[in-house]
Amino acid sequence: MKKATILLPIIVILAAVGLSSVFIVDERQKVLVLQFGRVVNVKDEPGLAFKIPLIQEVARYDDRILSRDLDPLEVTPLDDRRLVVDAFARYRIADVNKFREATGASGEQAISIAGSRLDSILRASTREILGSVASNDILSSDRAALMLRIRNAAISEASALGLEIIDVRLKRTDLPVQNLEATFARMRAEREREAADEIARGEEAAQRVRAQADRTVVELTSDANRQADITRGEADAERNRIFAQAFGSDPEFFEFYRSLEAYKRSLLEGNSTMVLSPDSEFFDYLKQAQRP
Repeated sequence: MKKATILLPIIVILAAVGLSSVFIVDERQKVLVLQFGRVVNVKDEPGLAFKIPLIQEVARYDDRILSRDLDPLEVTPLDDRRLVVDAFARYRIADVNKFREATGASGEQAISIAGSRLDSILRASTREILGSVASNDILSSDRAALMLRIRNAAISEASALGLEIIDVRLKRTDLPVQNLEATFARMRAEREREAADEIARGEEAAQRVRAQADRTVVELTSDANRQADITRGEADAERNRIFAQAFGSDPEFFEFYRSLEAYKRSLLEGNSTMVLSPDSEFFDYLKQAQRP
């Protein structure tokens, strides 16, 4: 009984020591084995691993691809057209030894410290690369090449932190708020100028069309009047010819016909009153009609 009482605590202590010497390496992590703060082993393969209990400890680091959003950054391209850029980076911890030396911490605290330093590196690279090109290049399809240049410029400095930059992307590229109104006003002025030019060209074209139409009307009217005058002249000539022929054939009948036409026109209802002498030749044929 006394022997069992002594062995039980010893077994418990040995079990506790044995359990404290075993740890699990998650497949999403890298683990450093530290002895008095000094790295003695690196565990990057998932599974069970061992350490000296009470002497050694473990520090865990995320082995997944991490994302870092940069705060909006104002850059000045070559054409002095200031832009506000939003970017983000994807990275991972490539060398946990360097990472620990650079941050002096582990876990979320180390990620936060490294993220702040990575922000400074990326902001400097972004300003340097985007400041060497025109704003149109940043806003065009060439921005993919610019993002690659930003990544490559930041790789060496990030490597000193034990980080590997996988990708850098520009999410949004805008004008600063204070420049938006001026830019919109300039755009409105340009559109109004273009509209005024279009209106002026339209008015000019309309005037040409109206002038051509007026000219065509004048030409057609003049030609129609000329044709009408020719036709009337030919008709008058034909009429005179017929009258002359009739007069030559029977002068007395022609005189009678002309007198009847004169009576017809002068005695129409509504004509003015005529005052003539009874001996006027105008009534010769009427007088002859009254004779027995």
